[in-house]
Amino acid sequence: MKNNNKEKSKHNISRRGFLTTTASAAVGLTIVPREVLGGPGYQSPSDMVNIAGVGIGSQGGGDIQRIATMDVPTRQAPELNPYQKNVRETYAGIPQPPRTGAPGGGGGGATQAPFKHANIYALCDVDSNYAAHMFKGYPNAKKYKDFRKMIEKEKSIDGVVIGTPDHTHAVIAAYAMAAGKGVFVEKPMTKTVYEARKLAQLAKKYNVVTQMGNQGHNSEGTYKTIEWIQSGKIGFVKELNMWTSAPSWPQGFLTRPPKQRVPRGLDYDLWLGPAPDKPYNIDLLPFNWRGLRDYGTGAMGDFGAHIMDAPILALELGMPTHIQATSTPFTEDYLPRTELITYKFPKRGHLPAVTATWRDGGLKPDRPRALEANRALAAALYIGDKGMLMHGTHGAAPALIPDEPDFSVEPWLERPENVYVDFVNAIKEGRKAKNDFEISAKLTEIMLLGNIAVFAQSINDSLEYDAENMRFTNIPEANDFLHYEYRKGWEQYLEV
Repeated sequence: MKNNNKEKSKHNISRRGFLTTTASAAVGLTIVPREVLGGPGYQSPSDMVNIAGVGIGSQGGGDIQRIATMDVPTRQAPELNPYQKNVRETYAGIPQPPRTGAPGGGGGGATQAPFKHANIYALCDVDSNYAAHMFKGYPNAKKYKDFRKMIEKEKSIDGVVIGTPDHTHAVIAAYAMAAGKGVFVEKPMTKTVYEARKLAQLAKKYNVVTQMGNQGHNSEGTYKTIEWIQSGKIGFVKELNMWTSAPSWPQGFLTRPPKQRVPRGLDYDLWLGPAPDKPYNIDLLPFNWRGLRDYGTGAMGDFGAHIMDAPILALELGMPTHIQATSTPFTEDYLPRTELITYKFPKRGHLPAVTATWRDGGLKPDRPRALEANRALAAALYIGDKGMLMHGTHGAAPALIPDEPDFSVEPWLERPENVYVDFVNAIKEGRKAKNDFEISAKLTEIMLLGNIAVFAQSINDSLEYDAENMRFTNIPEANDFLHYEYRKGWEQYLEV
């Protein structure tokens, strides 16, 4: 919003003279006026995009409900998702982006007015009990357990929303793209660096709409952060600190729980997908898989995209050249409970090199002396040669240190719709979504390089990374962590 207050205007900084690159081009921003789309929120039935959901029991179901509210409002039975309490406790006190209703398309709470940005055409989940509330909520949607059968049979699907565990993101996305479907994949985009590169290649090959479900990418806070940083207010940034209190699930020096009988309604073999054939236990799914190396990417995978996205865009970071990590003990089965990862990013034109640190498990960076007493340290802290700035997850609530509540910058970036509406509209309009795989694959790769540094820390050296050739030059054995061997029959899905 333009600042017309004369008292505030002295704080209003222009970006001219500071940038040599165009920020809007860097983040791929274009916008179609709402009136061109036929009015806010509502689309005529003949105009509707047909959306399918895969992995809808938890986060994937939430994504679907942000595209269209349930036809028959219903909620998941609490006993089917006992770990949500842990999630709420982890997120407590961490700034979150607002969830608005139509026309913005936020979550489908009971107090919201119904909205429908697209037609929920088909739903698919390997666990019919865990996803029962979604099947009931959209009774007209076609129901499936196997994503391959759904995509093969339902030719009318325009886009597929994938909310499965991390280890199956790549194979489902690749299968859908090969069938010509638009793809929305929850963060992290993939489990491995190789998969991220491969999906970006397949998106170009099949020329389909793609989007990673990183909700903060299209948020006001992220775009405001970019404008504040690139205005020059805090000068040139050479140091970046990021942190999260996650994980809220078991990680650390743990052993895999023993084999249990697979419950009725769950196709466990299909849930495993390309992962190693290891036994089922109720403590692994539907939630705690996040901490296991076979399936999840830990705190970095859960929060990395939400916290790293704004800094990468604002500082125009490329790929790191050096990555080093230290952590609490962990095992072959589990990721560590707490990590400290350091990235070295090289100079970008006139912009200086940046040292970025990531902390999880509750570790925080040093508190700046200029940060006022009783003022919490947010999730990302930028230290420039003229000042400091911090913001929460999803780029939320950027603020200066010390605080300047009247500070503002004349906005120059166009604000797109949220990631859900943007995905649907991109399919309708035949354009790229704002956080397509070309952008999100880079963010995902940076995140996953941190996990590799954790796995390789016993080598006692900093990893030197050649991004152009996707390889570590000083420690060849670390390249084994760029991907893993799929179970027999699953490798074909990345070869389409």
